[in-house]
Amino acid sequence: MAVWALGLNHNTAPLDLRGRFAFALDQLAPALAGLRQSHSRHPEAAILSTCNRTEVYCASERVQIDHTLEWLARSGDVPAAALREHTYVLENGLAARHAFRVASGLDSMVLGEPQILGQMKSAVRAAEDAGALGSTLNQLFQRSFSIAKQVRSSTEIGAHSISMAAAAVRLASNLFEDLRQIKVLFVGAGEMIELAATHFSAKEPKAIAIANRTLERGEKLASRLGGEVMRLADLPERLHEFDAVISCTASTLPIIGLGAIERALKKRRHRPMFMVDLAVPRDIEPEVRELEDVYLYTVDDLAQVVQTGQANRQAAVAQAEAIIDAGVQSFMHWIDQRDPAGGVVPLIQQLNAQTDEWRALELERARKRLAKGEDVEAVLEALSRGLTQKMLHGALAELRTADAGQREQTVEAISRLFLRS
Repeated sequence: MAVWALGLNHNTAPLDLRGRFAFALDQLAPALAGLRQSHSRHPEAAILSTCNRTEVYCASERVQIDHTLEWLARSGDVPAAALREHTYVLENGLAARHAFRVASGLDSMVLGEPQILGQMKSAVRAAEDAGALGSTLNQLFQRSFSIAKQVRSSTEIGAHSISMAAAAVRLASNLFEDLRQIKVLFVGAGEMIELAATHFSAKEPKAIAIANRTLERGEKLASRLGGEVMRLADLPERLHEFDAVISCTASTLPIIGLGAIERALKKRRHRPMFMVDLAVPRDIEPEVRELEDVYLYTVDDLAQVVQTGQANRQAAVAQAEAIIDAGVQSFMHWIDQRDPAGGVVPLIQQLNAQTDEWRALELERARKRLAKGEDVEAVLEALSRGLTQKMLHGALAELRTADAGQREQTVEAISRLFLRS
């Protein structure tokens, strides 16, 4: 089996291009079906889509990168040639190394951040539910999770990291003298908003509100933080009440437009607004950035803030890379063993089939003798002797018939196989 990964991330593609290839969890099943049907051999497949990356992982008898690229380009309505300039393609061991690094937080905008592992697990569950995950990709991802756990437990890769949510709080502190005097609105109620809200709540702002499409999920988060909940439909009329707005939804189109912000600023008499758009695609229209009294940051704008303390993490990175190297070697050894042309799986299957046949024959003989009323001990003795003779027959025949040049190798092989302690 061949394994390959095709992707674009925060290092290779700008935010707006990444937004064209963002898949919500409920979009993964139909996307995977379309992806597999677009390939001649219907490969195993999984799609990892976060605010920083979209990656397609596939496994099949041979690599079909062009088909994968063309499918992804169509899904985002972008010419394949244009998309190719912003993607990376990795095969076999390099694809495995990349998956292991992603799961371990080594390829994230926030080095060592833990959220990516949960996102990868969700992507794998979606692929499994869609019937797109076969034994090869399942093995790849299970090893990714195991290596990520080992990296996090045996290195300090996340000890000095600063999360996107913490970076947002830091930037807000640069604008407002006292965060206890501001009102904060969170748009959405997913994992990223929950993390950001937790960080802001620790600063005890004057008020917290959660705006979400479904009130039930918003109410759970609002009650935990001591805030209020509102419907997204009420957002335009209430934007002016808030000094800080942090948004991260799964909407495919912006939900906060330039006009709404202009009206809010007018009602605020142009008191400044701090805004963070953590969504991909964007939740806030990019033109909002041009307004004089708005300080708008995107996920890419936070990159410089979250890279602080890089030097402190280099030793941990080196340790993590060594763990990943060992993981890649182990995975590729597993792949090689499964190769019908040169692997051992077919031989193992033949050996199991042969021993099952011998066992069935001897059991049948034993049952017939017991049915005739023969002594149980004698039957068991004959059963064990019959199995032993069958298993040793080939080895003993080789010893007897081997010529002088082959005998030494035959003796060594049989000793290793049958006399190992």
